[in-house]
Amino acid sequence: MSYSFSIFKGLNIRAKRSHFALIAMAIAFSVFFAPIALTQEEESIPTPTEPAPIAIPSDGLYFADILVRNRPVFQIGSLPQIDASARAEIINRRIASLLAQNETPDKIEITPDNPRKIATLRIKNRILMTVTQQDAEDFGLSTEALAKRWSQQLDTAFDKPPLAIDVTQRLYTTTRELLRNIVSNLPSLVGAIIVIGITWVAAKILRYLAYTWAKQTEGDSNTELLIGKLSYGAVWAIGFIVALGVMGLDFGALLGALGLTSVAIGFSLKDVLSNYISGVILLAARPFRINDQVVIGEYEGTITQVQLRATTMKTYDGRLVYIPNQEVFQASIINNTASPRRRSSVMVGIDYGEDLSDAIAVISQVLENFQEVETNPAPDVLVSELAASTVNLEIRFWVDSRRSGFLATTSKVAQRVKEALEAADIDMPTDIYTLILRELPGQIQLKEK
Repeated sequence: MSYSFSIFKGLNIRAKRSHFALIAMAIAFSVFFAPIALTQEEESIPTPTEPAPIAIPSDGLYFADILVRNRPVFQIGSLPQIDASARAEIINRRIASLLAQNETPDKIEITPDNPRKIATLRIKNRILMTVTQQDAEDFGLSTEALAKRWSQQLDTAFDKPPLAIDVTQRLYTTTRELLRNIVSNLPSLVGAIIVIGITWVAAKILRYLAYTWAKQTEGDSNTELLIGKLSYGAVWAIGFIVALGVMGLDFGALLGALGLTSVAIGFSLKDVLSNYISGVILLAARPFRINDQVVIGEYEGTITQVQLRATTMKTYDGRLVYIPNQEVFQASIINNTASPRRRSSVMVGIDYGEDLSDAIAVISQVLENFQEVETNPAPDVLVSELAASTVNLEIRFWVDSRRSGFLATTSKVAQRVKEALEAADIDMPTDIYTLILRELPGQIQLKEK
């Protein structure tokens, strides 16, 4: 009996020891593992027992925006273990996930943790962010006051504002981001502006020098324009490359992008590029000059301007025609004023009974006394055709190649030749037609009136 009691007593002692062991394990688990789980859930916020060194943000930002529907609500700062940008990215991802599930979430609950001097902002036990003692020191408030302020700002941001307020906030956000980018990129922008200004001055000076040199050496307006424009464009191309380099452009990436898109650009801009290339060839080949009177396709007039893209012509009736250089390059060009003199001709018919030598002498006398007719080369009077009723004489003479002088002189020569032949009693009959009537009735009577 005593033996059994001792066994029961031993079992009771062992059970108590097991009970105490289980309690000790639970306490250890709550002490060591529960804070670790809570710390992982709450953005890895450390307890303020041991001060940690403040990490310098890699992006140079000590504060970052908390966004709700792409609109900044407030800013949070860096922590010793995480910079502001990474911390804001985590919180913004949680807010975006919450809004994706519910457009109008419930009110935010504040859960303070006084021993650790932190407070968590939750919605239905879902942690959005943690307000730390460092945040409170950054904004000069207590942890509870700062948590209350941020919760109110988030609740207001979660509610959809009216259209006018929403538009105003978006404009404000865009303007602030633009100003922030301008301020951050201000040195590169100022450097690029300075480079562009220097490029503009250098391009002006070089174009003037090139134009002056071409004017003294070439003596052709088209070549002068070509040299001036090419030098001006070359300076601007170099200036833009330098300006883009000042702004931090990666030229390797740019050349790669141009290589990938060169085929597409060539197909889409083939007409424009063809016009420019044709313009360069026309300015170099010089088939005509400014103020030349030419015939290009169906257009005839005076060249007023030759550009890299198009050629401007003023027709004789006062209209301006802009012809793409590609069409000019492919068309047949007749330059009427390439030479200062141009030959004209007038046809006159003499009766078969007249003396051709006398008629030629009279016409030659008229041409000799006409000042607008060039004496070198000398004018010619040739028998051109033996027509049905007249002997046609062709009068050839050289006059000014300009259209106004050409037409006026040709008209005056025709008028004076006619008057001189009439004064010399040289007949210039019209065409004579012979009518033969057969088997006429015998009773036809001719009555005189």
